[in-house]
Amino acid sequence: MSASLASVRGMTKTTTAPVLGNRALNRATLDRQLLLRPASMSAKVAVKHLLGLQAQNVKPPYYALAARLEGFAPAELSGLMADREVVRIVSMRSTIHTHTADDCLTLRPLVQPARDRELTQFRKGLQGVDLDRLADLARELVEAEPRTMKQLREALLVEWPDADPQALAIAARCKLPLVQVTPRGLWGRSGQVALTTAEHWLNRPAQPTPAPDATVLRYLAAFGPASVKDMQTWAGLTRLREAFERLRPGLVTFRDEHGVELFDLPDAPRPDADTPAPPRFLPEFDNLLLSHADRTRVVPPEYYGRTWQGNQAHCTLLVDGFLAGVWKLEGDALVVEPFGRLTGAQREEVRTEGERMLTVMHPGTSYDIRFGTVVR
Repeated sequence: MSASLASVRGMTKTTTAPVLGNRALNRATLDRQLLLRPASMSAKVAVKHLLGLQAQNVKPPYYALAARLEGFAPAELSGLMADREVVRIVSMRSTIHTHTADDCLTLRPLVQPARDRELTQFRKGLQGVDLDRLADLARELVEAEPRTMKQLREALLVEWPDADPQALAIAARCKLPLVQVTPRGLWGRSGQVALTTAEHWLNRPAQPTPAPDATVLRYLAAFGPASVKDMQTWAGLTRLREAFERLRPGLVTFRDEHGVELFDLPDAPRPDADTPAPPRFLPEFDNLLLSHADRTRVVPPEYYGRTWQGNQAHCTLLVDGFLAGVWKLEGDALVVEPFGRLTGAQREEVRTEGERMLTVMHPGTSYDIRFGTVVR
């Protein structure tokens, strides 16, 4: 088939596919994300279903599950981490995620091309460095004992004294699947970031680099309906179109209000656009807000950039399924800062959900719930 004919046929498929409006996309995504109603599943099953939880800081994965699961307690996820059933590792978008052990050993190889591209940003600081030799040496170092990034830099500088120290450590992180060892990441504990390889920490070999097809299906189950660009945004990868085309016969397609083709699993939930969506308190960096090229299914355009201030990200509030404000714990108060006016009924729903979240995350501690004004 010629490229032009394939293009015409692709356009025909897209233009004749049913349209999913923004609210319908919102409700479908919230359902996949376990945010329409509390899910009755374990923390480990939820982490697997969600393909990991964004985890630049220690607390966000815990708050992410508190918003999604019925009967969740922070000790559950902390216990999984202590038992090495879940780990913290750099994966999608070059950011730290909490993954199940199985996903750590398969998703990290899948996104390795993105880590290799990341290295090109540091070529100047790595002149004269044999990256394969660096990977071997770094593996020896961190498997002998977990190392902090500072310790890793200093040890690698002995071998390459003229290289940029930061670039050496980043190269090790890009070349190797380095996990953060406990007590880092445990609830109520503290600990600096110390690293070893996933294989060493889990006592299991890495898996061969998988084809992306199975992950495409899992992504759609957790974030769909979605476009090729949406998944590429989530994964930090490029050239996923071929995988979607291979899978097309077993998928259904829609288009959004702008005509963009969306793929989905035939039996995946797509609730009515008017399905109620209770308020939810999400952590900073929640993947719900970061895993689509077009974020308007969750983030109203007028609120783009409102969850960031400089390099700091704020915890986010959903009202009626969409981003509606930010929140923080300040002293003895949960401070809710809506971006716009909430109705009396919405404020009461937000207060009720805030009380539920506090009971889960901070049992036995008394907090006032206050509504403030965002100044930025």
